[in-house]
Order: sequence, then structure tokens, then C-alpha cells
Amino acid sequence: MRSAIALLSGLLALGALFAAPASAQSYPTRPVRVIVPFPAGGFTDVGARIVAQKLADVVGQPMVIENRAGASGTLGVGEAVKSAPDGYTLLMTTGDFATVTALMPKMAFDPLTALIPVTRFVTVPLLLLTNPNSGVGSVKELIEKAKAEPGKYAYGSPGPGTINQLAAEWFALEAGIKLLHVPYKGGAQMATGLAGGEIPLAVTTQGTVQGLLEAGKIKPLSVLGRTRPSFLREMPSMADSNLNVDAELNISLYVPAGTPAEIVSRLDAGVLQVLRDEAIRKRFNELGMDVTPISQGALAERLRSDAARYQRVIDQTGVKLN
Repeated sequence: MRSAIALLSGLLALGALFAAPASAQSYPTRPVRVIVPFPAGGFTDVGARIVAQKLADVVGQPMVIENRAGASGTLGVGEAVKSAPDGYTLLMTTGDFATVTALMPKMAFDPLTALIPVTRFVTVPLLLLTNPNSGVGSVKELIEKAKAEPGKYAYGSPGPGTINQLAAEWFALEAGIKLLHVPYKGGAQMATGLAGGEIPLAVTTQGTVQGLLEAGKIKPLSVLGRTRPSFLREMPSMADSNLNVDAELNISLYVPAGTPAEIVSRLDAGVLQVLRDEAIRKRFNELGMDVTPISQGALAERLRSDAARYQRVIDQTGVKLN
């Protein structure tokens, strides 16, 4: 009897050993819901759809995008947090909700613990732009003029408390200058104001102003990051101006906390496989996005370091949501 029990226990243990990998290997067995917490058509939505469509081919199940906009993106994030941690609800979004929590609407969860960062698939460079008639031809010239006439130079953003405003204030802090903030109701209105000469400066993404750039109605001064994106090799970076500014947007994949590690790794590997496709990389570049994948632990660490950087900017400048 003892030997029979021992044999049975051994078989059960062996079965348990192989059960988890088998489950992960079979995932997914049905369509997967992908929450995008912004309206359809924006750069986050477009980026998520590019990855989700190809990820569906990799894993063999449809990826169904659901746009859940509201509360600066935190409405959809909250819905993802409350979902079952089984790999059948994913979140694809920018990192704002996790890196600038001080400016987000009140959240009933800690984004750095309620979600597992899986893979960052692209970064979206933020550009410091000027009107060609502003009299500012370079970052060096802007700093010199702003120091000579503090508070004279204004920059536009899509709204108060946006990552655009934080990036501009981070630049001003590092440069030792004071810039005036002019918030607009969205990126399109801000771009029109810059092109029309209402403001001399603005911070936004390339995709928001591509037509105006091509028409010569606005001019780029610098990427607000330490490195140039692969598709903007000729544009100066903050490192070229010896400024410790590294502001950018990112679009990443997240899952609810508690999702099995095997499923997280399966999704991570799937996204990385998608991003190796040269056609996908080219498409993202055309949209003003740079394929810069980092995974799991490295992504979590980047989110934490970004949060600390932006908190310093908020504390030193008093930036508020309203």
C-alpha cells in the first residue's frame, strides 16, 4: 500500500510539473480583448492596432480592440485592472498613467503594482518646434534669448498637465530659463496656433504636425530626448545641447497583476516577434514612431525611473492638471 501511494504521489507531482507549461503552450484558445483607453484614430490606437493585428497571426487567435476613452486614459486602464488575470484582457497604452500619477485623475489603484508591464513596442519622440518667423533658429539661440528676456518666449501644448507640458518644463529647468505655457484644447489647435504665429514654440509629436513640417510652416529645433530616433537622424537631440532631458511617449502592452508568468512570457515573445518584421518597423517610422522594444523587468524599471524624473519636474515647477 505504501509503495502504491508513493507511486501515485510521484505521478501527481510529475503531472503538476508539466501542467503549467502545457497550459501556457495552448494559450490562447479563444479571442483576446485588447483595451485601448483612448479614442479610435489617435496615435496610441493606431500603434496598438498595428501590433494587435500581427500578434493575432503569431498566437493564432483574434485580437479584438476595444476603445475605452475617458478620464485622461485612466477609465480604460481601470477596466483592465479589474479584469480577470487570465491573459484574455490586455491593455495597450502610453505610459502616462504610470509615470505622471500626480497629474492623473484620482485612481483607485496603484498602476505600478496593479498591472504587469509586458513589452514596450514603440516610443514616440516629442519635438521642440518653432514658427519660422520667431527669430529662433536653434536650441542654443533660444536659451540665449530666453535668458536675456525671461518670460518672453511662450510654448504651446495640447493642454495643462500633459506630457508635452512636462517635457517643455523639464527642458526649461535644465536650460535655466523661464518659458510661458499656453495650453490649447488639443494638438491640432496647438499646431494651428504655432503655424499662425500665435506662439513661437510648441512641443508635440511628429505625426501631429507632419503636414505643417513638410509645408515649411513650422520648423523643428530638437528632439526632446537624449538620442535621435532612427528616422530623424539629422535632427539635433538634447545630448547635442548638453542637456539632461529625455522626454518621450511610449506605447506598451500591459496585463492585470496575477497573470501567470508563462502567459506574460508568451505575449512578450509574440510582440517581439512582430517587431522583428521590417515592414512593421517601416510603417511605425512613417507614423513618427520608433520601434524600441524592452521587456518585463526592464520596462518596469524604466517606468519607475520616468515617474521619478517627472515627479521632480512637477515638484520644482508646480505643474497642475487644471
